[in-house]
Amino acid sequence: MATLLTACAQVAHAAPFTVSDIRVEGLQRVSAASVFNAFPVNARDRVDDSELAEAARQLFATGLFEDIQLAREGDVLIIQVEERPTISALNIEGNSQIPDEDLRAGLKQAGISEGQVLQLSTIDEMKRELEGLYQSQGRYSARIDTELTPVGQGRVRVDININEGAVAKIRQINIVGNEAYSDEILLDEFELEDDPGLFFGWFSADEYSREALAGDLERLRSYYLDRGYVNFEITSSQVSISPDKSRIFITINVNEGNRYRVGDISFVGDLKVAEAEARELLQFESGDIFSRSDVVASSEAMRSRLGAEGFAFAEVNGIPEVRSDGETVDLSFQVAPGRRAYVRRIQFVGNTTTKDEVLRREMIQMESAPASTEAISQSRQRLERLGFFKQVQVQTEPVPGESDQLDVTYTVEEQPSGSLSASLGFSQSAGVIYGASLSQNNFLGSGNRVNIGAQKSDTYTSVNFGFTDPYWTLDGISRGYNFYYRATDYEDSDISTYSTDALGAGINFGYPINELTRMNFGANIEKLEIDTYDDTPSEIKRYVLDEGDDASTLSATGSWTRNDLNRGIMPTAGNYQRLSLELGVPGSDAEYYKARAQAKHFFPFNEEQTWSLKFSGQLGYADAINSSDPYPFYENFLAGGLGSVRGFTDNTLGQLTTEREDGDDETLGGNVLLEGSMELIFPMPFVEDKRSVQPSLFVDAGNTFLTECYDVLSEDEDRKKCNSGVEFSDIRYSVGVGVSWLTPVGPLTFSVAEPLNDEDEDDTQVFQFSLGQTF
Repeated sequence: MATLLTACAQVAHAAPFTVSDIRVEGLQRVSAASVFNAFPVNARDRVDDSELAEAARQLFATGLFEDIQLAREGDVLIIQVEERPTISALNIEGNSQIPDEDLRAGLKQAGISEGQVLQLSTIDEMKRELEGLYQSQGRYSARIDTELTPVGQGRVRVDININEGAVAKIRQINIVGNEAYSDEILLDEFELEDDPGLFFGWFSADEYSREALAGDLERLRSYYLDRGYVNFEITSSQVSISPDKSRIFITINVNEGNRYRVGDISFVGDLKVAEAEARELLQFESGDIFSRSDVVASSEAMRSRLGAEGFAFAEVNGIPEVRSDGETVDLSFQVAPGRRAYVRRIQFVGNTTTKDEVLRREMIQMESAPASTEAISQSRQRLERLGFFKQVQVQTEPVPGESDQLDVTYTVEEQPSGSLSASLGFSQSAGVIYGASLSQNNFLGSGNRVNIGAQKSDTYTSVNFGFTDPYWTLDGISRGYNFYYRATDYEDSDISTYSTDALGAGINFGYPINELTRMNFGANIEKLEIDTYDDTPSEIKRYVLDEGDDASTLSATGSWTRNDLNRGIMPTAGNYQRLSLELGVPGSDAEYYKARAQAKHFFPFNEEQTWSLKFSGQLGYADAINSSDPYPFYENFLAGGLGSVRGFTDNTLGQLTTEREDGDDETLGGNVLLEGSMELIFPMPFVEDKRSVQPSLFVDAGNTFLTECYDVLSEDEDRKKCNSGVEFSDIRYSVGVGVSWLTPVGPLTFSVAEPLNDEDEDDTQVFQFSLGQTF
């Protein structure tokens, strides 16, 4: 301002004249063109003192000059300037809360960066804004100091020294005006705290921030509005700070008002559904204490219902109207369904392997059909249950220029849908496994399931091929078939010592009953040969003696499955039930039936469904069709190990066989299976991708039982010690921790378990793992 006044004073008494030419003196870095563009006087203009003063002000406003003076030689106007220095270097020290790169980016946007013209007003504004930013974090003692050092040739070095200070601690929060609820109850709703405690104060939230206080005030308001206080208001809030700026005192003044109950409930607008159905969606009824959250939830439920009818842009607002009696509030839901929306296009993003048609056939929502929020959501869930994707997100966007059309985009993230399992590598129950195999649930992105391979391990040799087309027909009927050869030798395992050679083939069909339920039917033919050894249990030797060492069996299978899990691999919400029956067809060498029931149910604790309580159970019962024939021992249920009762060695639980001469005994399993498990699923700490790793704490229980003991050889009758029947006291329990990890070659599962009631004859195993199996 002093410079401008000086410039104005020099021309204050100049008589008007016509400018014949303009000359600029003092330029070093700024071009003359920049001066002429900002100076509103040109040659041949006739000017007076006020016009020249205004022209000088406009040139000074460019911020390029430290000083401007106007002079006159005859009719030549002389502009004498002194350029402002440029910033040659910018040094920042002392900042830890704000990253250096973020701070430099903000300064550059404000015009403070190397090579820019230095403006002291900008430096001062920067200091004020930075101090305000730190104060919003509760750092009231923060100070910003700047130092300007000339380095010659019109340049200057800028040093910014930041003292961030400490966050001020809250020492007292007072609520004034509350009568219905005590300070203790209300302060429990706050995130901020004023009592850090003696021993665990470092975990408290007693550091003040403006944003945290604003959130707590909103929580306080919601607390009252959800309990009937419609007219509740926060009249004021004061924040005071101690002289040393280290302690904060907060006072909140409130006016509770009266507590209201819901009176009449009405609907205004075009409901599009029956009013009785709309009332069923309400979270409250007349006479209940008014709750804002219930009103919002009811509005959302009606909006979702209208969305299911194709009104994707529907608006529903619950408007409270307070009666004059001071006790009742009427609610009016204003419904504006808008025009019925149609889906113009459904597109998929992220499916680098899976073909579009595989995803599209899972769609319930169709293109050119009315847009249904329910169908769009169910389509997303169907994609999740495929098990091909780590996660699936859906987004709807209105079509520009079209008020009744929208596009739906499903964004998927591929994950390994195949599993090597026990095909290549090592299995704790089978030992080293040689060979190669392919087990792929999404073969070449087609959605078809393929299993092919040849393996050899310490206990078995197998060659198999299987193929399933889940969409053999367009309406979702599946067809699959398989061929296999399997030679099993349990001599060195924990199962009873014997060996089998099996050759078989099968075919199966699946039929969808609805979106969640399927029926499956199949048939399998198998040729089985049994070999025994000197140390084979007497029960097996007697079975082979009575029934022969080979069996040709035609079996029929049927199952009913309902799957409402939130995803195909490592679910955390929903439920699953399966009933199955296998029948050795009469006329086969082995005539039997085998029934099994399985169930899983998840109870998520949080909205993200990362915390969940899982209950699962399995019941099985099998027997020979002809009561005079023994049930085939090789079809018995087996228990123990991963997927069963962890902490016990795989397939070792059950009734023991007759003790051999060497003192050892083993198990045949049983024709009755009882298993159950309870697990607490929680997110893995320090892991960003919560869906790829799933830890849990578990309690397992289970065992197998024989309803009728197998006969033994006559010479072993004196050593027979079988106890038939189901004894609940024989159920084994274990506790432990388990982790499932989705690796590039399939899910890796391991557990550390401790048996709770193991007996001397039980085989226990604290650490167990498997590649290709999840809990």
